[in-house]
Amino acid sequence: GEITLRGKVLPVGGIKDKVLAAFRGGITEVILPKENEKDLEEIPAEVRDAMEVHLVESMDEVLRLALDGSLTPLPQNAKFAEASEPPVGPDTLAH
Repeated sequence: GEITLRGKVLPVGGIKDKVLAAFRGGITEVILPKENEKDLEEIPAEVRDAMEVHLVESMDEVLRLALDGSLTPLPQNAKFAEASEPPVGPDTLAH
């Protein structure tokens, strides 16, 4: 992501692909910029329903979520290499 010098969290591109990769890797919670909320509509409903999305506007919110212990720990069997593979299927757009 990107932040300003004052700690404002800015929107980023590729939210659908990033969230789908996280889901395939076994991640169940993500922190996203509030300004990317509209991009959640592009994510299949079954993925949205299975994940907890935290929308934030400032680094204070990010740090609070990351450091207070409320985020779900990563699973021991998280498959990061597999999750980073490009998605394949009828919903996949060519780049």
